[in-house]
Amino acid sequence: MQLESLKMFCDVVETGSFSRAAQLNHVTQSAVSQQIRALENRYEQKLLSRSARQVTPTPAGERLFRGCKEILARFAEVENEIREQATEVAGTSTVSTIYTVGLHELNAVQKQLLKAHPKVNMRLNYRRNDQVYDDVILGAAEIGIVAYPQPRAGVDILPFRDDKLSIVCAPNHPFATKQKVSLTALSGVPFIAFDREAPTRKALDRLFREKNIDINPVMEMDNVETIKRAVEMGLGVAILPMATALGEVKGGSLVAKPFAEGPVSRPIGLLIRKGKYLDRASSAVLDAFKAAASQPLSDDA
Repeated sequence: MQLESLKMFCDVVETGSFSRAAQLNHVTQSAVSQQIRALENRYEQKLLSRSARQVTPTPAGERLFRGCKEILARFAEVENEIREQATEVAGTSTVSTIYTVGLHELNAVQKQLLKAHPKVNMRLNYRRNDQVYDDVILGAAEIGIVAYPQPRAGVDILPFRDDKLSIVCAPNHPFATKQKVSLTALSGVPFIAFDREAPTRKALDRLFREKNIDINPVMEMDNVETIKRAVEMGLGVAILPMATALGEVKGGSLVAKPFAEGPVSRPIGLLIRKGKYLDRASSAVLDAFKAAASQPLSDDA
């Protein structure tokens, strides 16, 4: 059995698509299908369940996937250890990140990395918060980025930065003329919220309960971009990380207001698998995160 076959299988499971796995491995979709069929013949059972919309692993496929990820991760570590005999730092490090950080706060990290190590590539995977933990534990990513990091077996947590949260509204909303907005002013106001499973939503719900504030979201979304579009349309107000709205605030389509009660922030943490050896490329990426953590955010950072 070749490692390339195992990687193709893992890519199909992770992307849910034969065509996407083919693109990642620079082969035809037919070649990927042949490799999967060979694996299924080898184990004499179905490993993938195919539907019109997505490909998902069967129970046997899930067990093979987890084992393959460990094998591939260890092989990659061995290869990197050998390559590190070279003097120049080069290579690719995979970072799994939640959307609200990856899309808006990593420009400074990319610039720092490019300046210090131009031959190191930071590959980003955009994932939900819980999936980031799984990626790091399974070895699908060397570094993870999550909001409100929680201790979990097999994972070390490093602080990155604290995101400032703001009340965001459309320019014609009554809040737009205020210098600051109190949390109590949100009672009864149409509110655009994150999905209930999002850590930021859970943290805000706790804050509202502590302040005895009754919030009734008119919309719940799992994507910060769609939340901003709803607020721009005047469908409600939202509480967002300021970094995610800098472009719209500068462009005039959104207005951001601080809390009258004082600053509210959410912690962002970096995840690394406990005991994992970081190659020089991943160490360079981690150093870039540490350097960027002390820099102020800007819309072109």
